[in-house]
Amino acid sequence: MKTKNGHKKFLRYRWFIFIVLAVGYVLVYFHRVSPAVVASELTEAFHVSGALLGVLASAYFYPYAIMQLPAGLLSDSLGPRKAVALFTLVASLGAVLFGLAPTLSLAIFARILVGLGVAVIFIPAMKIFAEWFFAREFAMVTAILMLIGGLGWLFASTPLALLTLWVGWRKGFIIIGTGTLLLAILSWFIIRDRPQDMGLPSLTEMDSAKSKTVPGESQVGLLEGMRIVLYQRYFWPLAVWFFFSDGTLFGFGGLWGGPFMMEVYGLNKAETANILMMIAVGLIIGSPLLSFISDRVLQGRKPVLIGSAIILILVWIPLALFTARLNTTILAFICFLIGVFSGSIVVIAFTATKELFPTSIAGTSTGTVNLFPFFGGAVFQPLMGAILDKVGKVGGVYPASAYSWAFFACLIATIIAFIAILFMKETFPSSNRQYKGSPSSA
Repeated sequence: MKTKNGHKKFLRYRWFIFIVLAVGYVLVYFHRVSPAVVASELTEAFHVSGALLGVLASAYFYPYAIMQLPAGLLSDSLGPRKAVALFTLVASLGAVLFGLAPTLSLAIFARILVGLGVAVIFIPAMKIFAEWFFAREFAMVTAILMLIGGLGWLFASTPLALLTLWVGWRKGFIIIGTGTLLLAILSWFIIRDRPQDMGLPSLTEMDSAKSKTVPGESQVGLLEGMRIVLYQRYFWPLAVWFFFSDGTLFGFGGLWGGPFMMEVYGLNKAETANILMMIAVGLIIGSPLLSFISDRVLQGRKPVLIGSAIILILVWIPLALFTARLNTTILAFICFLIGVFSGSIVVIAFTATKELFPTSIAGTSTGTVNLFPFFGGAVFQPLMGAILDKVGKVGGVYPASAYSWAFFACLIATIIAFIAILFMKETFPSSNRQYKGSPSSA
């Protein structure tokens, strides 16, 4: 009876942990793309050019990217609970400071703090899920996390636009920072690294026959884990794909999509936010859909990633070549497709990365690959701003030709991402992979 009650508590409590982490991931996405809606306010408040606005927005991405490997190491050593609580506190301080910042330099510093703080949520979450959810559940649980994270993108569109119209962008970010502080407190008291920390049965005890643990798998040291990841040749196609595919996503959806629609199509903030919100809708719908297609229909990771890369190329062609000749319906549909095939598709890519390596380095492997999408965002946001500045403003706004050149750069990036993903290894469990303990055999 005691064992049965322990099993019930295990199955119930893991969802409390999931909810806390999912709320944290909502904030990750919110802060990632919020500059797109408040770009005009930031330009006015800090008197910045396109390139400098890109620097301000991308200040989130540099620390986020840099922290991915440390986040994995912290998850594997210090423990995900402590890491999440501590760094969520840092994010709350950054959000409040961003709302209060009187100068551009202080605003950039605040964005750095936010990026630093929310950087240590996703990787610890993956580590925790590996301890609380079976291998057969992992892809779907990750998809649900991405789905809920998409709400953060949604909140950073129309709801943020309405909030800034109501209280102003500064007070809006102070309110968000206060809510983030509450999340840090909840993380400390609710999250547990593994079931055994609560006296509950482990996954092996819950389901030894179908456990995620590979028989005979031993713990791997941190440096050895890094060596295994970096020397695994099939890791690099995924890394390159992440850099270029997500770089375009964050460049457009996280910053320049908003100014583009307002300046080229004359839309107001609310109308622009409603169209950008379709990225979030695509992310929310696409995460479980692509996971289902990968797990149940195609039973593979590679065909889903290749198909998504092809569709993404087709999406960027009209943006690059017919920049000023689209309508709001087409723009909304394009944003939806970007949300699905550049946003939610990362569920499959992260799952493929996890499946390349043993569970003992789940944090290290996922953290290492997670460097690349955010380096991509850090590069593409100011790069697109620099391209816009190169063409120059006409009548105080960037013309369609400027955005056409910026979007052409994104089209080239998606083609590179497609070529890279052709070289990935299929990792779906049905291929009966066996980890041999060396980088070349993973």
